[in-house]
Amino acid sequence: MSDPRPTLLLVEDDELLRESFALLLDDAGYDVLPAGTASDAVEVARKRQPDLVVLDLGLPDRPGLEVVREIRADPELGTTPVIALTGRVGAEQEKACLEAGCDRFLTKPVPARTLLSELARFVGT
Repeated sequence: MSDPRPTLLLVEDDELLRESFALLLDDAGYDVLPAGTASDAVEVARKRQPDLVVLDLGLPDRPGLEVVREIRADPELGTTPVIALTGRVGAEQEKACLEAGCDRFLTKPVPARTLLSELARFVGT
């Protein structure tokens, strides 16, 4: 029997991008839990306790950094790796992400190979 697929919470407000990422990640061996808002992300994370979170920082209802802080404050989720995705490039943005508790910071558009390589560092796929 093979190991179960790692569960990945994918938080992206752009539906087309979310679907594209979900297909890529599913093909790469992840069980993908999609979310389009910060509220959905926190709810799904608490219910399903994913192995990893890929988080767009530009969400419609609240900033992605608030989601990271909520995950870090939750005793059951606090150590879950979070990879931030953003279209905003800059040292200040990266610093804010890392200070909020993100494990990695990637800028969009992120090449598929780079994303998959970063994910594998945390779940060993």
